[in-house]
Amino acid sequence: MDIFDVFLLEAVLNGLLLGGILALLALGLNLIFGVIDVVWICYAEMIMIGMYAVYYLHNVYHLPLWFAFAGAIAIVAVGGAALHHLVIRPVLAAEPINQLLVTGGVLFFLQAGATLVFGVEFRNVGIRLPQLQVGEMYLSMARLIAFGVALAAMIGMSVFLKRSYLGTAIRAISQDRRIMPLMGVDPNRIFLVTSALGGALAGVAACLLVLQYDIHPAIGLSFGPITFLICVLGGLGNMMGGFIAAFIFAQFISVGGFFLHVEWGYVLAFLFFIAVMFWRPQGILGGK
Repeated sequence: MDIFDVFLLEAVLNGLLLGGILALLALGLNLIFGVIDVVWICYAEMIMIGMYAVYYLHNVYHLPLWFAFAGAIAIVAVGGAALHHLVIRPVLAAEPINQLLVTGGVLFFLQAGATLVFGVEFRNVGIRLPQLQVGEMYLSMARLIAFGVALAAMIGMSVFLKRSYLGTAIRAISQDRRIMPLMGVDPNRIFLVTSALGGALAGVAACLLVLQYDIHPAIGLSFGPITFLICVLGGLGNMMGGFIAAFIFAQFISVGGFFLHVEWGYVLAFLFFIAVMFWRPQGILGGK
């Protein structure tokens, strides 16, 4: 019974660490939706581009890993700004379904482009962090780092939005984008900055995921759907709601996988999502 309790505790702790990764994935997507009111269906593919950037900068051009991380974050941030300027901005006044279709088209474009440019083979940066042993439990060091980064990103984003002039403008325009031009705020500039910030957060997520997963053109399919579900579960555009939902989802996956099987853990998480949508369609912390 004692061993069983240890293994159960290990599953709970690993679920907590997994929640850190999922929370970081949802943070950028919620920021973008909360301000621009457009869901980037292609958000996970931006993360895929960041993972490839780390691989090429570190393994091909032999830059130090930290320089590769900084370069990847900058590349995806610029990509986020370019995506808004070239694709999102022209359809801001269109119906939401048109916006979804446009970003869905970008998703397939990036997947196909990555397949043509990089090929279908799996790649990795060749870095595997050790497992952290605590008594009889083994915890993923990479996930532990991701948990710390996600927590720091959440706190940093909260401070930025509440204490800086630009953050205040972002919060204000997310509440009423029509009146803000009368207050001297350029919505297009705020949208562009927000897209770059969302891209930067996708780049940070890419830097953490590349330490745990192989890189291939379809890697976005592993994270895109679950990231979107977490954002909806927490309340689209609500960063704190997404943060909480990520840890709830992760516990279902980890603990459910401990008692049954990892696939059943995902099944239980999706069933919980469906149940919450019947009870509270706007999400856990979403507005009506």
